[in-house]
Amino acid sequence: MHIAIVGCGVIGAMTAYELSGNSEFRITVIDRQFPVQGATQAALGVLMGAISQKVKGRAWNLREASLKRYETLVPELEAATGTIIPFNRKGIVKLCLADEEQPDWDSLIETRRSQGWRLERWDLTKLRQHCPQVTSPRVVGAIYSPDDRQLDPKTLTLMLIEAAQRRGVQFYFETQITGFASDQTSSGLCACHAIDTQQGRFAVDAIVVTAGLGSTPVLQSLQQVRSPEVAGEKVVEVRPVLGQAVRMRLAEPLGNPNFQPVVTGNDIHLVPLGDREYWVGATVEFSAGASEILPDADRLQRVLSGAIEFCPALAVGVTVEQWSGLRPRPHQRPAPVIEPMPGYQNVIVATGHYRNGVLLAPATAQSVRSMVETIRAVAS
Repeated sequence: MHIAIVGCGVIGAMTAYELSGNSEFRITVIDRQFPVQGATQAALGVLMGAISQKVKGRAWNLREASLKRYETLVPELEAATGTIIPFNRKGIVKLCLADEEQPDWDSLIETRRSQGWRLERWDLTKLRQHCPQVTSPRVVGAIYSPDDRQLDPKTLTLMLIEAAQRRGVQFYFETQITGFASDQTSSGLCACHAIDTQQGRFAVDAIVVTAGLGSTPVLQSLQQVRSPEVAGEKVVEVRPVLGQAVRMRLAEPLGNPNFQPVVTGNDIHLVPLGDREYWVGATVEFSAGASEILPDADRLQRVLSGAIEFCPALAVGVTVEQWSGLRPRPHQRPAPVIEPMPGYQNVIVATGHYRNGVLLAPATAQSVRSMVETIRAVAS
């Protein structure tokens, strides 16, 4: 069964690797640019699962499945590629602010305990013991999540691609799709049987669209041939959300050099990278419509000022890199979109992960695998 994946950010690469574990699948990945150029490079890789307020349903199930998979996936990829993936297992410290409405942390701690995950409530004394770099008078305590993680999205994606290539997956980068060949079947649904590109035609049995912000034009192209009952239905519209961050280098590590978790507060992340370097970000900025949104230097400066308020030692840091990028967010529907394309029997949509693409990539790939196996079972 030949499966084409359109888009090779972290979602596309993860899906390719997941599907490549089945020897009955032949997989081709097509992207109009090189990997980690789109939303994946606009990510800090913070895996906020147990500390999130999602406790049931799809939102929690995806997070839990992904967190569990990462614990086995990272060493699996490292063994397959011989490359170390920066993977911070020190957890996440969420700062509690005096002037901020606090959720019912005690209830969440108990829920997580019943689900097999740990959360700890820290008073100000315990926070200062573990994270002496946090000195803001606004901070009254913290919630510590030792089971949450952070990793480098770029290295992860590149190692997924390398490991998938070793399993026989074919990747075509800088390849523009020019069209699709689709027909209506006897069931009334459509089936796409070929993808046309600048490098030629690819005959396919199934398509998975993981193109992030590029998903909407791909789906619109496929929409031109659909069954009558869904012909007027709008395809998923993905809109850009801007993220920004700065990479800073300090003279010495913040706080305890042997305990370097992600610290987050007021939607600002402080992400340790090793060698006395840290990411500080990321802002969330929406466009007025579907148009592209440009970085706002003043907004980024406010984020940096907020981080310095929490952790004054950052004020003497040296900025070594400034970063911005767009994340895909579905318009007028929950994120992410992981479902068959309406009117098609062999097109799957896995896009619009907003701020959680890296976090949800493993569970997304597992969901896609299940849907592909269903397509194969129906076809046979």
